[in-house]
Amino acid sequence: MKSSTVLLSASICASAVLAAGPAAAQATRTWVSGVGNDANPCSRTAPCKTFAGAISKTLAGGEISVLDPGGFGAVTITKSITLDGGGGQVASILAAGTNGIVINAAGITVTLRNLRINGAVGTPSPGLNGVQFNAGAALHIENSQIFGFSQNAINVNLNQAATAQVFVTDTIASNSAGGIAARNAGAGKVNVAVQRSTLSQNTGFGFKADGSGAGLVIAALSDSLMAGNGTGMLASGSPTGVGVQVTRSTVVNNATGLNAIGTAFVFVSNTVVGGNTTGVSFTAPAQLSTYKNNAVDGNTTNGTFSANIVPE
Repeated sequence: MKSSTVLLSASICASAVLAAGPAAAQATRTWVSGVGNDANPCSRTAPCKTFAGAISKTLAGGEISVLDPGGFGAVTITKSITLDGGGGQVASILAAGTNGIVINAAGITVTLRNLRINGAVGTPSPGLNGVQFNAGAALHIENSQIFGFSQNAINVNLNQAATAQVFVTDTIASNSAGGIAARNAGAGKVNVAVQRSTLSQNTGFGFKADGSGAGLVIAALSDSLMAGNGTGMLASGSPTGVGVQVTRSTVVNNATGLNAIGTAFVFVSNTVVGGNTTGVSFTAPAQLSTYKNNAVDGNTTNGTFSANIVPE
Protein backbone atom coordinates (compact mmCIF):
# COMPACT_ATOMS: atom_id res chain seq x y z
CA MET A 1 0.00 0.00 0.00
CA LYS A 2 2.78 2.34 1.00
CA SER A 3 4.68 1.53 -2.20
CA SER A 4 1.59 2.31 -4.30
CA THR A 5 1.15 5.66 -2.56
CA VAL A 6 4.78 6.60 -3.24
CA LEU A 7 4.47 5.65 -6.91
CA LEU A 8 1.24 7.65 -7.25
CA SER A 9 2.85 10.72 -5.65
CA ALA A 10 5.84 10.45 -7.95
CA SER A 11 3.55 10.16 -10.97
CA ILE A 12 1.62 13.29 -9.93
CA CYS A 13 4.85 15.26 -9.45
CA ALA A 14 6.16 14.16 -12.84
CA SER A 15 2.90 15.21 -14.51
CA ALA A 16 3.08 18.60 -12.83
CA VAL A 17 6.63 19.14 -14.10
CA LEU A 18 5.62 18.20 -17.65
CA ALA A 19 2.57 20.46 -17.51
CA ALA A 20 4.73 23.36 -16.38
CA GLY A 21 7.18 22.79 -19.22
CA PRO A 22 5.60 24.93 -21.97
CA ALA A 23 4.99 27.93 -19.69
CA ALA A 24 8.51 27.70 -18.31
CA ALA A 25 9.83 27.67 -21.88
CA GLN A 26 8.34 31.09 -22.59
CA ALA A 27 10.67 34.09 -22.39
CA THR A 28 10.16 37.83 -22.18
CA ARG A 29 12.41 38.30 -25.23
CA THR A 30 12.80 35.79 -28.03
CA TRP A 31 14.79 35.93 -31.26
CA VAL A 32 14.33 35.00 -34.92
CA SER A 33 16.96 34.61 -37.60
CA GLY A 34 17.01 33.96 -41.32
CA VAL A 35 18.97 30.79 -40.55
CA GLY A 36 17.04 29.86 -37.41
CA ASN A 37 14.82 26.86 -36.70
CA ASP A 38 11.35 26.89 -35.14
CA ALA A 39 12.28 23.78 -33.15
CA ASN A 40 14.78 25.94 -31.23
CA PRO A 41 13.91 27.69 -27.95
CA CYS A 42 14.15 31.07 -29.77
CA SER A 43 17.00 32.27 -27.55
CA ARG A 44 19.75 34.62 -28.71
CA THR A 45 22.07 31.69 -29.43
CA ALA A 46 19.36 29.32 -30.74
CA PRO A 47 16.86 31.55 -32.62
CA CYS A 48 13.66 30.52 -34.33
CA LYS A 49 12.98 30.86 -38.04
CA THR A 50 9.58 32.62 -38.12
CA PHE A 51 7.47 35.04 -36.11
CA ALA A 52 4.76 32.36 -35.90
CA GLY A 53 7.26 29.91 -34.45
CA ALA A 54 8.52 32.39 -31.88
CA ILE A 55 5.22 33.81 -30.69
CA SER A 56 4.18 30.72 -28.71
CA LYS A 57 7.50 30.85 -26.87
CA THR A 58 7.16 34.53 -25.95
CA LEU A 59 5.37 35.76 -22.84
CA ALA A 60 2.45 38.17 -23.20
CA GLY A 61 3.87 41.68 -23.11
CA GLY A 62 7.24 40.43 -24.37
CA GLU A 63 9.21 41.08 -27.54
CA ILE A 64 10.34 39.12 -30.58
CA SER A 65 13.55 40.63 -31.93
CA VAL A 66 15.14 40.01 -35.33
CA LEU A 67 18.75 38.90 -35.13
CA ASP A 68 19.75 39.23 -38.81
CA PRO A 69 18.16 39.74 -42.25
CA GLY A 70 15.50 37.32 -43.38
CA GLY A 71 11.89 36.64 -44.28
CA PHE A 72 9.98 35.72 -41.14
CA GLY A 73 6.54 34.81 -42.40
CA ALA A 74 2.96 35.92 -41.81
CA VAL A 75 1.66 35.75 -38.24
CA THR A 76 -1.56 36.06 -36.24
CA ILE A 77 -1.20 37.84 -32.89
CA THR A 78 -3.58 37.17 -29.99
CA LYS A 79 -1.63 38.63 -27.06
CA SER A 80 0.19 41.85 -26.25
CA ILE A 81 3.61 41.73 -27.90
CA THR A 82 6.26 43.70 -29.81
CA LEU A 83 7.77 42.58 -33.11
CA ASP A 84 11.00 44.50 -33.69
CA GLY A 85 12.91 44.05 -36.93
CA GLY A 86 15.95 45.93 -35.63
CA GLY A 87 17.69 48.76 -37.44
CA GLY A 88 19.67 48.77 -40.67
CA GLN A 89 18.63 45.37 -41.98
CA VAL A 90 15.82 43.67 -43.91
CA ALA A 91 13.26 42.16 -41.54
CA SER A 92 10.65 41.06 -44.05
CA ILE A 93 7.26 39.39 -44.28
CA LEU A 94 6.29 38.24 -47.76
CA ALA A 95 2.52 37.78 -47.58
CA ALA A 96 1.48 36.37 -50.95
CA GLY A 97 -2.18 35.33 -50.96
CA THR A 98 -2.83 36.20 -47.33
CA ASN A 99 -2.66 38.95 -44.70
CA GLY A 100 0.79 39.84 -43.46
CA ILE A 101 0.05 40.40 -39.76
CA VAL A 102 -3.35 39.85 -38.13
CA ILE A 103 -4.11 41.32 -34.66
CA ASN A 104 -7.15 39.64 -33.17
CA ALA A 105 -7.78 39.64 -29.41
CA ALA A 106 -9.66 42.00 -27.12
CA GLY A 107 -7.66 44.32 -24.90
CA ILE A 108 -4.19 43.63 -26.30
CA THR A 109 -1.49 46.15 -27.26
CA VAL A 110 0.74 45.32 -30.22
CA THR A 111 3.81 47.18 -31.46
CA LEU A 112 5.24 46.54 -34.94
CA ARG A 113 8.60 48.21 -35.46
CA ASN A 114 11.27 48.22 -38.19
CA LEU A 115 9.46 45.79 -40.51
CA ARG A 116 9.09 45.44 -44.27
CA ILE A 117 5.78 43.81 -45.23
CA ASN A 118 5.47 42.93 -48.93
CA GLY A 119 2.22 41.82 -50.56
CA ALA A 120 3.86 40.93 -53.89
CA VAL A 121 1.23 42.76 -55.93
CA GLY A 122 1.47 41.92 -59.61
CA THR A 123 2.16 38.25 -58.93
CA PRO A 124 -0.52 35.57 -59.48
CA SER A 125 -1.28 35.51 -55.74
CA PRO A 126 -0.89 38.97 -54.17
CA GLY A 127 -1.37 39.57 -50.45
CA LEU A 128 -4.65 40.84 -49.00
CA ASN A 129 -3.85 43.36 -46.23
CA GLY A 130 -0.42 44.14 -44.87
CA VAL A 131 -1.64 44.64 -41.29
CA GLN A 132 -5.18 43.51 -40.43
CA PHE A 133 -6.39 44.88 -37.08
CA ASN A 134 -9.54 42.97 -36.10
CA ALA A 135 -9.61 43.40 -32.30
CA GLY A 136 -7.49 44.98 -29.60
CA ALA A 137 -6.85 48.02 -27.44
CA ALA A 138 -3.89 49.58 -29.25
CA LEU A 139 -1.72 49.14 -32.33
CA HIS A 140 1.60 50.94 -32.81
CA ILE A 141 3.32 50.78 -36.22
CA GLU A 142 6.72 52.44 -36.27
CA ASN A 143 9.40 52.90 -38.94
CA SER A 144 8.00 50.28 -41.29
CA GLN A 145 7.33 49.81 -45.02
CA ILE A 146 4.08 48.14 -46.05
CA PHE A 147 3.44 47.80 -49.77
CA GLY A 148 2.04 45.78 -52.64
CA PHE A 149 -1.32 44.57 -51.26
CA SER A 150 -4.51 43.88 -53.18
CA GLN A 151 -6.58 45.44 -50.38
CA ASN A 152 -5.05 47.83 -47.84
CA ALA A 153 -1.56 48.30 -46.49
CA ILE A 154 -3.06 48.86 -43.01
CA ASN A 155 -6.67 47.81 -42.49
CA VAL A 156 -8.32 48.69 -39.17
CA ASN A 157 -11.67 46.89 -39.32
CA LEU A 158 -12.97 46.36 -35.78
CA ASN A 159 -16.25 45.17 -34.34
CA GLN A 160 -16.02 46.11 -30.68
CA ALA A 161 -17.54 48.41 -28.09
CA ALA A 162 -14.18 49.28 -26.56
CA THR A 163 -12.12 52.20 -27.85
CA ALA A 164 -9.09 51.29 -29.96
CA GLN A 165 -6.00 53.43 -30.48
CA VAL A 166 -3.89 53.26 -33.65
CA PHE A 167 -0.54 55.07 -33.96
CA VAL A 168 1.40 55.07 -37.25
CA THR A 169 4.74 56.92 -37.25
CA ASP A 170 7.64 57.14 -39.72
CA THR A 171 5.98 54.55 -41.96
CA ILE A 172 5.37 54.10 -45.71
CA ALA A 173 2.04 52.61 -46.87
CA SER A 174 2.21 52.36 -50.64
CA ASN A 175 1.44 50.65 -53.92
CA SER A 176 -1.71 48.93 -52.67
CA ALA A 177 -5.43 49.24 -53.37
CA GLY A 178 -5.63 51.41 -50.24
CA GLY A 179 -3.12 52.90 -47.83
CA ILE A 180 -4.59 53.15 -44.31
CA ALA A 181 -8.29 52.50 -43.63
CA ALA A 182 -10.06 52.80 -40.26
CA ARG A 183 -13.55 51.52 -39.40
CA ASN A 184 -15.43 50.07 -36.44
CA ALA A 185 -18.60 48.05 -37.03
CA GLY A 186 -19.18 47.99 -33.26
CA ALA A 187 -20.27 50.81 -30.99
CA GLY A 188 -16.75 51.77 -29.94
CA LYS A 189 -14.48 54.55 -31.14
CA VAL A 190 -11.31 54.32 -33.21
CA ASN A 191 -8.66 56.98 -32.62
CA VAL A 192 -5.99 57.10 -35.34
CA ALA A 193 -2.83 59.21 -35.31
CA VAL A 194 -0.55 59.23 -38.38
CA GLN A 195 2.68 61.20 -38.09
CA ARG A 196 5.70 61.66 -40.37
CA SER A 197 4.43 59.01 -42.76
CA THR A 198 4.12 58.59 -46.53
CA LEU A 199 0.92 57.29 -48.13
CA SER A 200 1.66 56.97 -51.83
CA GLN A 201 0.66 55.28 -55.09
CA ASN A 202 -2.41 53.58 -53.67
CA THR A 203 -5.10 53.20 -56.32
CA GLY A 204 -8.02 53.97 -54.01
CA PHE A 205 -6.85 56.30 -51.22
CA GLY A 206 -3.91 57.19 -49.07
CA PHE A 207 -6.00 57.44 -45.89
CA LYS A 208 -9.68 56.66 -45.35
CA ALA A 209 -11.77 57.35 -42.25
CA ASP A 210 -14.75 55.07 -42.82
CA GLY A 211 -17.95 55.84 -40.91
CA SER A 212 -20.01 53.04 -42.47
CA GLY A 213 -19.97 51.10 -39.19
CA ALA A 214 -21.64 51.94 -35.87
CA GLY A 215 -18.42 53.26 -34.32
CA LEU A 216 -16.98 56.77 -34.39
CA VAL A 217 -13.69 57.34 -36.26
CA ILE A 218 -11.44 60.20 -35.14
CA ALA A 219 -8.13 60.73 -36.96
CA ALA A 220 -5.21 63.16 -36.97
CA LEU A 221 -2.65 63.24 -39.79
CA SER A 222 0.39 65.43 -39.27
CA ASP A 223 3.73 66.07 -41.00
CA SER A 224 2.85 63.48 -43.62
CA LEU A 225 2.82 63.07 -47.41
CA MET A 226 -0.16 61.83 -49.44
CA ALA A 227 0.98 61.54 -53.06
CA GLY A 228 -0.02 59.69 -56.22
CA ASN A 229 -3.18 58.12 -54.79
CA GLY A 230 -6.72 57.99 -56.15
CA THR A 231 -7.72 60.22 -53.21
CA GLY A 232 -5.12 61.51 -50.79
CA MET A 233 -7.49 61.62 -47.79
CA LEU A 234 -11.09 60.43 -47.84
CA ALA A 235 -13.46 61.01 -44.91
CA SER A 236 -16.77 59.22 -45.31
CA GLY A 237 -19.08 59.83 -42.38
CA SER A 238 -22.20 57.86 -43.16
CA PRO A 239 -24.07 56.94 -41.06
CA THR A 240 -21.61 57.42 -38.17
CA GLY A 241 -19.68 60.59 -37.42
CA VAL A 242 -16.13 60.92 -38.68
CA GLY A 243 -13.67 63.63 -37.73
CA VAL A 244 -10.27 64.14 -39.37
CA GLN A 245 -7.60 66.76 -38.79
CA VAL A 246 -4.86 67.25 -41.40
CA THR A 247 -2.01 69.54 -40.39
CA ARG A 248 1.50 70.41 -41.60
CA SER A 249 1.17 67.92 -44.45
CA THR A 250 1.61 67.75 -48.23
CA VAL A 251 -1.12 66.44 -50.53
CA VAL A 252 0.11 66.28 -54.13
CA ASN A 253 -0.42 64.49 -57.45
CA ASN A 254 -3.57 62.62 -56.44
CA ALA A 255 -6.74 62.42 -58.52
CA THR A 256 -8.46 64.16 -55.57
CA GLY A 257 -6.43 65.66 -52.75
CA LEU A 258 -8.86 65.93 -49.82
CA ASN A 259 -12.46 64.70 -49.96
CA ALA A 260 -15.22 64.77 -47.32
CA ILE A 261 -18.61 63.11 -47.87
CA GLY A 262 -21.62 62.08 -45.83
CA THR A 263 -21.54 63.51 -42.30
CA ALA A 264 -17.75 63.79 -42.08
CA PHE A 265 -15.99 66.80 -40.59
CA VAL A 266 -12.47 67.58 -41.83
CA PHE A 267 -10.27 70.34 -40.42
CA VAL A 268 -7.16 71.36 -42.42
CA SER A 269 -4.31 73.61 -41.32
CA ASN A 270 -0.80 74.49 -42.54
CA THR A 271 -1.08 72.04 -45.43
CA VAL A 272 -0.06 72.22 -49.12
CA VAL A 273 -2.55 70.82 -51.65
CA GLY A 274 -1.16 71.02 -55.18
CA GLY A 275 -0.75 69.17 -58.47
CA ASN A 276 -3.96 67.16 -57.96
CA THR A 277 -6.70 66.86 -60.55
CA THR A 278 -9.09 68.19 -57.88
CA GLY A 279 -7.53 69.83 -54.86
CA VAL A 280 -10.29 69.84 -52.24
CA SER A 281 -13.84 68.53 -52.45
CA PHE A 282 -16.80 68.07 -50.14
CA THR A 283 -20.42 67.01 -50.48
CA ALA A 284 -22.82 68.60 -47.96
CA PRO A 285 -23.66 68.00 -45.21
CA ALA A 286 -20.00 67.00 -44.88
CA GLN A 287 -17.68 69.83 -43.85
CA LEU A 288 -14.17 70.49 -45.12
CA SER A 289 -12.89 73.49 -43.20
CA THR A 290 -9.70 75.47 -43.59
CA TYR A 291 -7.86 77.07 -40.72
CA LYS A 292 -4.89 79.35 -41.32
CA ASN A 293 -1.99 79.01 -43.74
CA ASN A 294 -3.22 76.34 -46.16
CA ALA A 295 -1.96 76.55 -49.75
CA VAL A 296 -4.35 75.14 -52.34
CA ASP A 297 -2.88 75.95 -55.74
CA GLY A 298 -1.68 74.41 -58.97
CA ASN A 299 -4.44 71.80 -59.15
CA THR A 300 -6.40 71.30 -62.35
CA THR A 301 -9.41 72.34 -60.25
CA ASN A 302 -8.53 73.79 -56.88
CA GLY A 303 -11.99 73.37 -55.38
CA THR A 304 -13.30 75.18 -52.32
CA PHE A 305 -13.55 74.57 -48.60
CA SER A 306 -16.95 74.53 -46.95
CA ALA A 307 -15.84 77.05 -44.34
CA ASN A 308 -12.93 79.28 -43.36
CA ILE A 309 -12.34 79.14 -39.65
CA VAL A 310 -10.78 82.42 -38.61
CA PRO A 311 -8.57 82.25 -35.51
CA GLU A 312 -9.41 84.51 -32.61
